[in-house]
Amino acid sequence: MKYSQEMILKSPSGYCMPFEERDREVVMSLGYGKQTNPQTGLEFFHHGVDFAAPHYLLSAVASGTVSGIGTDSVHGTYQVIRYGDYEVTYGHLSNILAGYGEPVRAGQTVSVSGDLLHMETKYKGEELDPIEFLTMIYGNIRSLERRNAGMESDDISAIAAGLHTRYDRDAEEIEELMLRFFPAYLTDLGSGTYTLPQRTEGALRNILTMASSRKYFFEAMPSMENPMGLGRRSVPLAAKVQNLLIADFLNYLALIHGTYLSTWDEGVKKKPTDRL
Repeated sequence: MKYSQEMILKSPSGYCMPFEERDREVVMSLGYGKQTNPQTGLEFFHHGVDFAAPHYLLSAVASGTVSGIGTDSVHGTYQVIRYGDYEVTYGHLSNILAGYGEPVRAGQTVSVSGDLLHMETKYKGEELDPIEFLTMIYGNIRSLERRNAGMESDDISAIAAGLHTRYDRDAEEIEELMLRFFPAYLTDLGSGTYTLPQRTEGALRNILTMASSRKYFFEAMPSMENPMGLGRRSVPLAAKVQNLLIADFLNYLALIHGTYLSTWDEGVKKKPTDRL
């Protein structure tokens, strides 16, 4: 499946994981896709994931509606809940607490698992690995937690941790300059007082075109925490963009405010645009 930003699940009631972990971490006992039957050794395609979560209270993950209830030989007793364009199925249930057609909210208890929990996910009718879906939900939860705490989002923090630019040694001084001048930089860009140099604009366009052709965008399931679905392959791209943006900010300081990094020598100060 090709991911896109429109796949981010919106929910007025917030987000919740399907179950709460108790004394120990819940283990996935069977993954999605091609699997091998441990008894027969034959391969088969598993259309969902199984969790070792016996007799757990199961929650709605967002605002939705119960769109199906039934029993069959594959799923046992099951419940289907629709969340926008997503349909999530809980299978092998011991009890169902939210009936057909009933609206549900994030965190509401909707059913109880049996000896295990089988979970399937579809987006616009197409199967999706439930772990990808849960990754998005978890990203949305983290994003809202940080927003409620008044903190800036740390999108794909694991990727950002490995991001290095040519300005790392001056990072502290650049951060101080940004606190002082960045609002003015944005204002002057918007008003046309300062214009992005053509070579910087061209370099950015080339980098983004290359990234798109190599499918760096939407490599992973997008979420509020990572709306572009960036993965680890995008680290070189992010570093190049960061270099260009920092360079342009420093060029702006030199041209408009006559302000330079303390580490710049006199030759560089005379030709600030050479920093780009």
